[in-house]
Parts: sequence; structure tokens; C-alpha cells
Amino acid sequence: MTARNGTSHPARALSDGTLRFLALAVLELDSQAQGLLCLEEPENGIHPERIPKILKLLQDIATDVDEAIGIDNPLRQVIINTHSPSVVMQVPDDSLLVAELKETVDSGKRFKRVSFGCLPDTWRQKEPEGVNIVPKGKLLAYLNPVVIDKSEPDSNGEVKTSQQSKVTQTKKRRVVDRNDLQPLIPGFPAELV
Repeated sequence: MTARNGTSHPARALSDGTLRFLALAVLELDSQAQGLLCLEEPENGIHPERIPKILKLLQDIATDVDEAIGIDNPLRQVIINTHSPSVVMQVPDDSLLVAELKETVDSGKRFKRVSFGCLPDTWRQKEPEGVNIVPKGKLLAYLNPVVIDKSEPDSNGEVKTSQQSKVTQTKKRRVVDRNDLQPLIPGFPAELV
């Protein structure tokens, strides 16, 4: 890679996130590249402020369903998986599928299988009968900051009283606990600020 100032950098000197971003940018520009692209957690190695850019790049790689297939709109599909609230919050509802383990009984044998569901009020829900609809409430962990239950055991397996928790909180503070930073956290509920 050559920087704007003319400095050359070998691939081994670049981060995984930079290499991933560059590879995807090349793929997006290649009108001959067609087919299916599957990525596991594309946000890994990407600075949090750059996640929207990589998601936009992935959307640009995929076929625009509102345009005719052609040299400027090759037939491509992009599938990603993620556990990142930053990604889930930025993907359109009709593009989200939720994978859940469901217990099934067949021929007297119990087993777990993966079931994919879509969010309500999307084009996916309008498909034929049998579509698994996942309420948005199932995604709350991906859409809201984590609320910590102070009665849960700590790393030593001990449950602290609320008085002990207050003492612990003053010793170790997380960014999410800082009143001065809470307004800057996207999606942080105003009633907690």
C-alpha cells in the first residue's frame, strides 16, 4: 500500500482490519466479481468509528435490488454474522436475521437446531406461512447498553451487598459508569444519564 505522502507499506505492516477493508474495497470495484461473500464479524480489527464505513462498503458490494443487474450492479450477495451491538444497530431491520437454537423432537429423539427468524414489519415477514418472526425485544441486548445486576457473583464467585458494590464501583470505574461520558454513548438511555 502506498500512503498519500508516497510512503510504501508492505502488507505485513498493515493491521488485519486495514487489510480486510482494502480487500473489500477492491472487491467492490471489481465488476467481474459475482456470487456470495460470507464474513464472520467484519467489525473485528476495525476502529469503532469506522464500523459504519465498512458496513456501507459491504452494502455497496451487494447487488442493489432496485437496479437492473449489469456491469455497474453485478449479481452479488453479502452475508455476515456478528455479536456486535454497533453492527446490529446500524443494519436495516429488513436485512437482519436472528439465529436461535430451538429444541426439536423428531422420531422420538431430541436435538437442537438453528432457526432463523426475521423482525416484524419487514418484507421477510410477508413471505409464505411458517416464517419465524422474532420480536425486537429479543435484540435488546444488541440495542441498549448492558445493565449490570449488582447481585450477580463477581469474578471470585462472591455476591456483594449494595453497600459493598458502591465501594467497589469507586475503586474501578468503567467508561459506561462515568456521568460525564454517558451522553456521548450512542443509544444510552436518557433516564440513566
